[in-house]
Amino acid sequence: MSVSYNNLWKTLIDKNMQKKELCELADISTYTMGRLKRGENVTVDTIEKICKALQCDIHDVLEFKD
Repeated sequence: MSVSYNNLWKTLIDKNMQKKELCELADISTYTMGRLKRGENVTVDTIEKICKALQCDIHDVLEFKD
């Protein structure tokens, strides 16, 4: 099973927000954003920061794929 962050990119588009803005708002590093862009694993703390910053649910950020 793998993780897809496609929902995050869709959420950013819907909120008219750039990735750089999200980094600042969620207090995550550009390194972490790179991991997200590559579809790599990040901590649950990071996902929580993103959800709080975007005022959204975890399903708006990621989904699991077989």
